[in-house]
Amino acid sequence: MARDAEGHAAEDRKLRDTIEARNRADAMVYNVEKTLKEHRSKVGEAEAKEIESALEETKKAMADNDPARINSAVDRLTTASHKLAEAMYKTAGQPGAQQAPPEQPGGGDGKKGKDDVVDAEFVDVDDKKK
Repeated sequence: MARDAEGHAAEDRKLRDTIEARNRADAMVYNVEKTLKEHRSKVGEAEAKEIESALEETKKAMADNDPARINSAVDRLTTASHKLAEAMYKTAGQPGAQQAPPEQPGGGDGKKGKDDVVDAEFVDVDDKKK
């Protein structure tokens, strides 16, 4: 059994590398697609097309199951998505940019709800008597 495992170790390593690369690519594709959908207006058309191209390349690479190609495509997608992140941060930092109001306990109307949690300490009076 040990010899058999050693004989298939290279295959197992390659399969593991492929699976890890596909998982990484899948997560990256999901995140970039979601972010692009939400913030497409913040980047120019050329940048959006570049990101979409990198997304398609990554999806095709995932179908081929070649870890080197998948990793290369993910690296390109990461580089392309940095432009989107940069545009998002630029617009978020500008004066007058819409920001979400801070949340208030109890639903945001300033009134306390009955389910609000109060942070407090509890001291057992019986323990102090002893």
